[in-house]
Amino acid sequence: MFFRRARRDSLIDLPGLETARLTITPLGAEDAPALRRLTDDPAIIGAVDFLATPFTLADAEALIASGRHGRDRFLGAWSRDDATALVGVVGTHLRGEGAVEIGYWIGGAARGRGFGTEAVSAILGLLRRRFPRRAIVAECRPGNVASWGLLHKLGFRETGSEGHRPGRRQLVLEGA
Repeated sequence: MFFRRARRDSLIDLPGLETARLTITPLGAEDAPALRRLTDDPAIIGAVDFLATPFTLADAEALIASGRHGRDRFLGAWSRDDATALVGVVGTHLRGEGAVEIGYWIGGAARGRGFGTEAVSAILGLLRRRFPRRAIVAECRPGNVASWGLLHKLGFRETGSEGHRPGRRQLVLEGA
């Protein structure tokens, strides 16, 4: 019984999935070079406060390895047209007993093409099934107009609370 509960309260074995244009899979050690290339972008490292500047291969390896304890998991959104093209990352994070947080970043060439909506929407469906009793939350700077709009489009609403990261507001997925 304990084993089943531990797996249910863990992100370590989140499955991959496919959408119309993306293959979304948990990032593994072999994905570190692609993660470094995508993430070492001033627009990304400037918006995601826990990413180092510059974002090195060692940083990519450490970020991927951070998922081994099961409380955090980063998934890569890969183009189905070009399996070597990592277009974005979706992070999932267990927060206490009652919430799971989602965050994401999309690479420069893929921005504005709907990949963020497609990837985040797919992961939200997965998280709803996996954690039906947990609230799904996100944090966003109100000035990040594109991300703020994406979250609202997918059903998130502001809670009125500050996020735990500086300058961010907390949002919760309605109907989750």
